[in-house]
Amino acid sequence: MDTFRHFIANEFVPAASGATLDVHEPATGRVYAQVSAGDARDVDAAVKAAAAAFPAWSATPVLERSRLLFRLAELIDANLERLAQAESRDCGKPISLARSVDIPRSAVNFRYFSGAVLHTTGEMHETEHPGIGAPIRAMNWTLRRPRGVTGLIAPWNLPLYLLTWKIAPALATGNTCVAKPSEVTPATATLLGELAREAGLPPGVLNIVHGAGQDCGGSIVTHPNVPAISFTGSTGVGRWIGESCGGQLKRVSLELGGKNPFIIFDDADLDDAVATALRAAFTNQGQICLCGSRLLVQRSVADRVLEAIVKGARALTPGDPSLPETRFGALVSRPHLDKVATAVEQARALGATIHCGGRSPDPASLPEQCRGGYFYVPTVLSGLDPACAVEQEEIFGPVLSVQVFDDEAHAMRLANATPYGLASVVFTRDLNRAHRAAEQIQSGIVWINCWMVRDLRTPFGGAKASGVGREGGLEALRFFTEPKNVCVKW
Repeated sequence: MDTFRHFIANEFVPAASGATLDVHEPATGRVYAQVSAGDARDVDAAVKAAAAAFPAWSATPVLERSRLLFRLAELIDANLERLAQAESRDCGKPISLARSVDIPRSAVNFRYFSGAVLHTTGEMHETEHPGIGAPIRAMNWTLRRPRGVTGLIAPWNLPLYLLTWKIAPALATGNTCVAKPSEVTPATATLLGELAREAGLPPGVLNIVHGAGQDCGGSIVTHPNVPAISFTGSTGVGRWIGESCGGQLKRVSLELGGKNPFIIFDDADLDDAVATALRAAFTNQGQICLCGSRLLVQRSVADRVLEAIVKGARALTPGDPSLPETRFGALVSRPHLDKVATAVEQARALGATIHCGGRSPDPASLPEQCRGGYFYVPTVLSGLDPACAVEQEEIFGPVLSVQVFDDEAHAMRLANATPYGLASVVFTRDLNRAHRAAEQIQSGIVWINCWMVRDLRTPFGGAKASGVGREGGLEALRFFTEPKNVCVKW
C-alpha cells in the first residue's frame, strides 16, 4: 500500500501526530494508500522551512529561478505517464484526459511563468508637483517584491494542474510556499515534490503538507507568518477564508464555484453547439468548475437540441478510467457520489423530467474490479423552476439541466439568475448579439462559440459568489508581489 507523506525542506516526513487518512481509489472503492494527516504542528514546520528559505530564494537572480522552474516543467513532461496514472487512480478520471490535458498543462504552467517573469516590466512616471514655493520635478517608479511565505490550497478535481497554477507564479516571483493538495487526491502532489527536488529547488522553497481541510488547510490560512493565501474550492469554505484573511489583513485570492450557463440561440451551428455542450457538461464527469451545467436553449430549436444532447449523453458509458478507450470515469469519492445522487432525487421530487441517467450504472455493466466504484450515469433533466435549489446550487457532477428561453432578454435573465458568476458560453452566428451577451452576462469568463479555450496570459476568475481576485498571467504575478513606490526628486 502506498504512503504519501509531507514534503518539507526537501524531505518526505510523516505527520507530527503519526496519524494518517485512507485514500480511496474511486474506480474500485477500495483503499489503496495512506496519507499523512497534518495539523497545525506540520503546517508550522513547513512555514518555518519556507521562511528560512525565503531570503536566499527571493535574492536568487530571476534568470536562475526561471531556469529551475523550466527544468521542473521538463521533468513533468518526462514523467507524464507516471503522473497520469497517479492522477487517474486518485481522481477516477479517464487516463486519456490526464495524459492529454491535466499533466501537460501542469508542465505548461511552470514553463509559462518561468518565461513570463523574465519579461515583466516596471512602471515609471515623470512627475511635476507644485511644491511649496517652487515646483518639484521627480521620477516615480514601482518596485515589486515577493510577499514571503505563500499558502496555496488546491482542490481534488484537477489536483496537479491547479496546484501548479498556484505554485509556478508564486515561486517565479521569489516567494516560497506551503502548498496543500486535497487529502482525497494526494498522489500527484507527492510526485511533484520528488521532481522539484530532482530539478534542484533549494530546501524549503516548495513545501507540501497533507491533511483534512480544517486541521491542515485551516492552519495555513490562520498562520500569522503566511501573508498571502490562494484558494480554489467551494464557496462555503471560500467565505470562511475571506473572513479570516480579512481580519488578519492578508492578501487573498479565492477561485470558487460555478453554475455556468451554456446558451444556444436558434441561429447557432447546432451540431457544433451540441458537441461542445456535451463536452462542457460531462468532461471529467462534470467535476470542473467551468462546466456548463445549465443548458439554455431558444424555444424554436429546443426539441432538436434536447434530442441530440440526450443521444450524446447516453453514448457516454462509465468505465474503468485506467483503460485508454474510456471517456467517462468515476466520481471522486463516496460522499460526492451521494451528493450528486441526492441532487438528482431532489430534482425528481420537484417534478423534473429525467431524460437519461438519474442513477448509478448497473454493476454488471462495469468491469468486475470497478463494481464497487463511485460511478454515476450522465444525466439530462428539464422542467424545473429556475429559482429552485437544484438550478441554483452547484452540483459538480454529470448532471445537465435544460431550460428554454424565448428571446435574448429572456436568455440573459436566466443566465444571470444564480448567485454564481464564474463562466458562460454563448453560441450564435450573430456577432452583435455575441457582443451584447458578453457585456450583459455577469461572469468572469465568456466563451463565444467555444468552451475551455484558455490562454495563460489572460486573467481568470469569477464574479458574485464565484470568487475574489484573478489568477493567470500578469494578474498572478501581481498577486504574489507587493508593490512599493519610489520617488526621487530631480
